Amino acid sequence: MEKPVLNVGMIGLGEVAQVVHIPVLEAMPDRFKITAICDISPQLVQYIGDRYGIENRYTEASELVKQPDVDVVLVLNSDEYHAECAIAAADHRKHVLIEKPMCLTEAEADAIIEAQKRNGVKVMVGYMRRYAASFVEAVNHIGGFERITYARVRDIIGPNRFFIGQTSHVVSFADIPEELKQDRRERSLRLGQEATGLEPGSPYFNLYRFLTGLSSHDLSAMREAIGMPKGVVGAKLTVHPGSLFLNAILDYDKFSVTFETGTDAQGRFDAHVEVYSRTKSVKVQYDTPYIRHLPTKLLISETAGETYTESVIRPTYTDPYTLEMRHFYDVITQNLVPKTTPEDYKQDLALFKMIVDAVQK
Repeated sequence: MEKPVLNVGMIGLGEVAQVVHIPVLEAMPDRFKITAICDISPQLVQYIGDRYGIENRYTEASELVKQPDVDVVLVLNSDEYHAECAIAAADHRKHVLIEKPMCLTEAEADAIIEAQKRNGVKVMVGYMRRYAASFVEAVNHIGGFERITYARVRDIIGPNRFFIGQTSHVVSFADIPEELKQDRRERSLRLGQEATGLEPGSPYFNLYRFLTGLSSHDLSAMREAIGMPKGVVGAKLTVHPGSLFLNAILDYDKFSVTFETGTDAQGRFDAHVEVYSRTKSVKVQYDTPYIRHLPTKLLISETAGETYTESVIRPTYTDPYTLEMRHFYDVITQNLVPKTTPEDYKQDLALFKMIVDAVQK
């Protein structure tokens, strides 16, 4: 039987859509076809529509989700609007992929879960690092450990523009209405305050927003590899002009995890998850996703008798976003449950809060 091609509606046409999602979908014509686009920038909608020959164009997400022939909606816009757009899509019987973070509050997460169940659709969170072939293989190795003794999770990067500016052509226009910019600012403050109980402007408030962004990838991957921590032993936040760094020690009862993350002005991307047993360690080394075909590597160190072995494995050049979208296609067409569900994401919200609470002690 011939495989169906799913019609995609895309909400949000910024950097990640232009650099990643549109090229990935264009390279999978046997699975997906972009049939509708939406952005609050009218000129950007026109530009992308003209460039890729997409006729159905919207500046209101609530209108895109009504289009009858759209099967799947990709929610790629600013995270303050993720829940609203995902619920609207689900209520119109569309399957949904939401870029991380899925949302900012538990109430939003519960509303997305309820909309998914009410409408019988699939909702998947876009944690592409968990679909990288090296990560999947690493989890299999870790599952074979007799005992985990230690783990490290690290993500320290420079500005995304350092990578994008040298390798991609991204278009933007100064035509977003001021009232929409103000609405986004107000939503960000309101949702952040609801999630943390903190006043906007507090460094801990800003830390929560940082964790929902960059760090959500790392913490989600960590949970899949080794589970949810019991708590946070201690954490330290360091903020300087143009940089932010966090160090935390996570308690797993029989072992601990060092979690370090931050951002500054250096043009590098240093992200990995490494898990140790007594005689073997497994490390997944990520590179910037904005240069799509840089390989994610699996590094294995092992001692057997007198022999110490180091292996560097590159399972594939296929990028994690493509692997993620293949999985999403199978989830819809084969009625599967994705591993990055809205229910799974709620654990990340709990973990963000645990870390922020520990920093304030």
